Amino acid sequence: MPVIALNAIAIDPRNPNLFAVAGSDEYTRLYDVRKYKWDGSTDFGQPTDYFCPSHLIGDDQVGITGLAFSDQSELLVSYNDEFIYLFTQDMGLGPNPVPSSPLSACSEPSEMGLDHSAMSASAMEADEKAIPQVYKGHRNCETVKGVSFFGPKSEYVVSGSDCGRIFIWKKKGGQLVRVMEADKHVVNCIESHPHTTVLASSGIERDFKIWTPKAIDKATLPTNIEQIPKRGLFRLLSFAAFNEDDDYNFFLGGGVEGTDDEEDDSDDEYLDFYDDIHDGDGDYNDDSDNDDGDYDNEDVENGDDDDCNDDGDNDDGSNEC
Repeated sequence: MPVIALNAIAIDPRNPNLFAVAGSDEYTRLYDVRKYKWDGSTDFGQPTDYFCPSHLIGDDQVGITGLAFSDQSELLVSYNDEFIYLFTQDMGLGPNPVPSSPLSACSEPSEMGLDHSAMSASAMEADEKAIPQVYKGHRNCETVKGVSFFGPKSEYVVSGSDCGRIFIWKKKGGQLVRVMEADKHVVNCIESHPHTTVLASSGIERDFKIWTPKAIDKATLPTNIEQIPKRGLFRLLSFAAFNEDDDYNFFLGGGVEGTDDEEDDSDDEYLDFYDDIHDGDGDYNDDSDNDDGDYDNEDVENGDDDDCNDDGDNDDGSNEC
């Protein structure tokens, strides 16, 4: 049986008996620890479900670098040389999917529990499954990158990129809403705080960064501000400076403090996705789009970042590396 190198593992917070693993082939495999039996009579080694976009089944050029579960048991899967996909539980291919790339295809049918009829049925079922939500614009080619949900109800999807930026999308609809420079080289890891709207990022540089939508300290403008394009309103702060009593003050309005002579114009430019979170009707998945398309002078259009797609857009929408 072929060995698949694993890059990612994630536990379902809603059902800790379930965990997903993924690596050097196109499938995410879901396991159930309840299948393990102490007497040795167990089929624990057989996944209970597989997940893969139908167009990637059989593609031996892709692999998976990152996984994440939401509180609603949704599964995020980040592919190298490809995009990020969001699966719901009903999008699984079942325990007997089509043989995939040569890693899976060369397995014995008895090992995989497959026969010709099961393969055909699985192929048809994959085509009929609901299409997973896709998130585009970043580049995931050079290193192993994670992926994460963001927001009190997992309203957003975040990922690093080979271009050194953090990308933030709306989970519902896949719209790219923010791009922020976070590393001179590559951003590999993005983690959200479990209780407050704070992000941590790290990459090739030796430090890690903490991001919050509301600064604790007044920002200091660079001396050459006239020559520097305006960047995002996120500010960096140290863990030591973070005040737990200010939890969720991010949703109460306001912005980055300005000078004493100027009232904050930044309120009008505050992150649109935090306005969505603070909707008065409590709808955290509002379809309304308040974004004005201004991504702080980052050249982002139609979900693509020019610096992350140096070779231009392909007809098939894939990223060039």
